[in-house]
Amino acid sequence: MSGELILGIDGGGSTIRVALANRSGEILRTSLGSGVNPMDNPDWRTELDRHIAPFRHEPKLTSVAAALPAYGEVKHLSALQEAAIADMFPAVRTAILNDVDAAHLGAFAGKEGILILSGTGSMAWARNAAGRPARSGGWGDVIGDEGSSYWIGRLALNLVSQSLDGRAPKTALADIVFEHLNLDLSDPMNGLGGWVKSLAKPRSSIAALSALVDRAARAGDAAARDLLERAADALARHHTAVAGHCGENAGWTYAGGTFASTLLLEALERRIGTAPRVPKLPPIGGALLAAAQNLGWPLNDGWLEPIAASTRAASAQSITGSKFQ
Repeated sequence: MSGELILGIDGGGSTIRVALANRSGEILRTSLGSGVNPMDNPDWRTELDRHIAPFRHEPKLTSVAAALPAYGEVKHLSALQEAAIADMFPAVRTAILNDVDAAHLGAFAGKEGILILSGTGSMAWARNAAGRPARSGGWGDVIGDEGSSYWIGRLALNLVSQSLDGRAPKTALADIVFEHLNLDLSDPMNGLGGWVKSLAKPRSSIAALSALVDRAARAGDAAARDLLERAADALARHHTAVAGHCGENAGWTYAGGTFASTLLLEALERRIGTAPRVPKLPPIGGALLAAAQNLGWPLNDGWLEPIAASTRAASAQSITGSKFQ
């Protein structure tokens, strides 16, 4: 069909990105908004609707792929996500997949490999040469998410409190956190405790503090560096858990805003022992790839190369706020 358009939806715990593309691999329009994880965001459907609404009535839209957090993990939430996409696109071919599955699909263009994700949450997703997936982690902030931005941010708050109490050595993190949040360090419990209690979206707000840990670590703070090393330990265990699912020569790559920290990425690389591969497509590219597969488009380099350039350019133009979101 001439002029077919596809829509990719890359949902996450902190952000949602939507992109409309044509068969030539050109991004025509994008939208960026807040997270749509139904595990911890009661307004996820409102946010999803708001950012998809401008694309619903596109006359040449033929295929939609929605990569959504928690999909395939909790049955009743997955059913709600399926109903939401069906309501929005009743006459369009649709596919729904887990957001990490889509990130893997884009990173390896559907081939074998291991993706380590660290954003608001954390997990590893592997796909072997036969196309069968395996995963480790992704249990959420109460049970797991070790090595994620939220995990780092929560432990940073714990470390700051212990430092202020005298239960741990002094850390530059205390000054950095209080200055960043514009809190009074002379009244720490009231300031920091009040900030936590006032958070409308605790998970993403605490996850954003991981950027401050990276800043302190780069400035030489030993406690902050140790925290990033502990995060690398946790993420390396995810890799170990799924490595046997793939062949010996399977590569690995990464996704998620926590890896804006080069210190964390370098620490993880040391533990795995090999350098990560450069992702072929960013996560939104994986969603678009799934939408293109829906239509049987030939996914050769002639399509992958322009979609890679187009999605990265669109992502760079729309980045706002912390790199660790």
